[in-house]
Amino acid sequence: MNVLIPISVAIIALAFVVLVFFLARTLKSLQGTLDNVAKTLDGLETQLNGVTSETAQLLHKTNKLAEDVQTKADSLNTVFSAVQDLGSSIHNVNQSVRKVTEKISTGAERQSENISKAVQWGNVAINLWEKWKMKKSKLESSRRKQYQ
Repeated sequence: MNVLIPISVAIIALAFVVLVFFLARTLKSLQGTLDNVAKTLDGLETQLNGVTSETAQLLHKTNKLAEDVQTKADSLNTVFSAVQDLGSSIHNVNQSVRKVTEKISTGAERQSENISKAVQWGNVAINLWEKWKMKKSKLESSRRKQYQ
């Protein structure tokens, strides 16, 4: 039994050395991973500062654009008011034209018999004019024949 204790202590010591060796390797690997994570976080911090700066500039430009759009929208309100007034004026003119047209139409219906007589007399006058022109051209052609 005396030999067994020193051998057990030696095995325990050897197991402890192996455990410490593998634990040291694991911790060294973990240290490398943590170094990489630290470098990545430094890069992200730099990029985040750039994005923050660009976001602030974009927000400033957006505010300027919103002010410009508001100013232009306010100036367009006067244009829309003018267009609305123009539309009202055109509507009034259209109503006046309708009233005049109705009066003319009513008058034309009353005068339709006189108008039809005037058209008939106009047709008679046109027919007489055409006959006179034909007669005149016949006279001229007969005179030409006589001189030839």
